[in-house]
Amino acid sequence: MEDIRKPVVAGYFYPGVKNQLIRLLKEFIPEEKNKEKVTAIISPHAGYVYSGRVAGLTYSKVAIPQTVIILGPNHTGYGEPYAVANHKKWETPLGEVELDMEIVESLTKKSRYLVEDNIAHEREHSIEVQVPFIQHIRKDVKIVPIVLSGVPDNPAWVEIGEDIAETINENKKEVLIVASTDMTHYESQKMAETKDKYALEAIFSLDEDTLIDRIFEKNISMCGYAPVIVSMISSKNLGAKEGILVNYSTSGDTSGDYESVVGYAGVIIK
Repeated sequence: MEDIRKPVVAGYFYPGVKNQLIRLLKEFIPEEKNKEKVTAIISPHAGYVYSGRVAGLTYSKVAIPQTVIILGPNHTGYGEPYAVANHKKWETPLGEVELDMEIVESLTKKSRYLVEDNIAHEREHSIEVQVPFIQHIRKDVKIVPIVLSGVPDNPAWVEIGEDIAETINENKKEVLIVASTDMTHYESQKMAETKDKYALEAIFSLDEDTLIDRIFEKNISMCGYAPVIVSMISSKNLGAKEGILVNYSTSGDTSGDYESVVGYAGVIIK
């Protein structure tokens, strides 16, 4: 087992220098007095210059418990398809954050799909970019990083979602689930907004079957559909009733190029 997972996109997706990163996080995460206990959030994972404001607004609404399960898609194709990291710690420019090994071991023991595998996490950015937001808000947090791949309508996702919910209940811990995804990729602003609204309607009603149907129907290129679907299933099993939009934007709002954008949505599930 590798003890520490080193950052791979620091200095690229977000500042690699601690003070610069803190300054940017303070800019993106507004002071929010009435933080809510929620079951899950959906947060984007692009470079902070594009999606950091949406992510920061979303995290600002949430009372972060000591354990956060972070679900991300596998962009690299490396490693196992359903991979739980088993490093002792993850490092960012803000310092090291421990893994909740109790949850890691409980999950991999319970699930016939989830396995401990660090190769899937070696070059993957979708989980890494979430960690500084979480660290900045809660210093003593522990994380459980899980990479999920596959194609829509994969029956493994239902079981993994149920296993996560059961593990949270059995360990009697307060846990936040974070689903890391960007929305429509490289289409016009108008088309991205239309497609993303269509997908988000299914997410708000926690209807994973409708979300899968709509992804196929409109060829919606959200990269983290697996994490989102698993988080929806887990959340419903934990008693959540709805998803609520915090903020939506596109890369065009930063770049000024509205001909080819990527969509970013921040959602809380409670």
